[in-house]
Amino acid sequence: MKVVFFGTPDFAVASLKAINECMDHSIVGVVTSIDKPAGRGKKLRSSAVKNYAAENKLHLLQPENLKSNEFTSQLHDFSADIFVVVAFRMMPKSIWSIPKHGTFNLHASLLPQYRGAAPINWAIINDEKETGVTTFLIDEKIDTGNILLSQKINIEKEDNAGSLYDKLMTIGKELVIETLNCIESGVIKPIKQHVKDLELKTAPKLNKENTRINWKKGAKEINSLIKGLSPYPSAWCQIKLNDRLLNFKIFRAEIGEDLNLGAGEVLVGKNELTVGTASGTLKLLDIQLEGKRRAAIADFVNGHKQFNEIILI
Repeated sequence: MKVVFFGTPDFAVASLKAINECMDHSIVGVVTSIDKPAGRGKKLRSSAVKNYAAENKLHLLQPENLKSNEFTSQLHDFSADIFVVVAFRMMPKSIWSIPKHGTFNLHASLLPQYRGAAPINWAIINDEKETGVTTFLIDEKIDTGNILLSQKINIEKEDNAGSLYDKLMTIGKELVIETLNCIESGVIKPIKQHVKDLELKTAPKLNKENTRINWKKGAKEINSLIKGLSPYPSAWCQIKLNDRLLNFKIFRAEIGEDLNLGAGEVLVGKNELTVGTASGTLKLLDIQLEGKRRAAIADFVNGHKQFNEIILI
């Protein structure tokens, strides 16, 4: 089938590459976000999908307005059989209704659970034992369309958002190819998302508020938050070093011994730092102090022996 692919980050590149290298389907067009300022110098940065498309000489579009007549006309000119979407923004009906086989999206959860922008993170934050990927037909709402295929995997104890991202990206690209093959052969039957009697969990966009650590919660819950946000965007709090208050990112921790420490109270040991919570303690392993590089906790402790008071807030 002739495919127009919509996507932006690395997660999408894996599926784009799989389709492009597949003998049964061809990429006739690629749509990605416009270049955006990034970094300290605010230089324009291309998306990972744009970089791949350019390297492989694929027809690339970067529309500012998805509803523009010019963009809609360009999509019609591709005469594509289907549109495939992986990690792209919400699309208007005037776009996703163009191809004869419609438009399907790859979502990094087992729908209808974890609809939203950050399903990989929230699955770990909520201490789920399994997750997966789902392909579904796009409709007017977000992540609510009829399901085509899904693939389940276990979330291992040692997984964080980064490792789970890589695993779902791999099985996701395989599911995209399987979905294309099934649609072409006519053996797939879209299934409505059944939400009745389900306790739906959502995956809202991550922000400063929902990524901040509350030390008045338990050690297990806080550790799940840290894993679910590592390596990006990372869980954070503030650290008081004597009279200085700085932002403090935590990338890795482990459940510590049951010590008599208050919430946010810190016990500094030889090459280690243990923090009290509402129930239990956390041993911090991998951190980043505001204005500094990411560091192992031993390096941080050895560099801050002069401080009499260290408190996490």
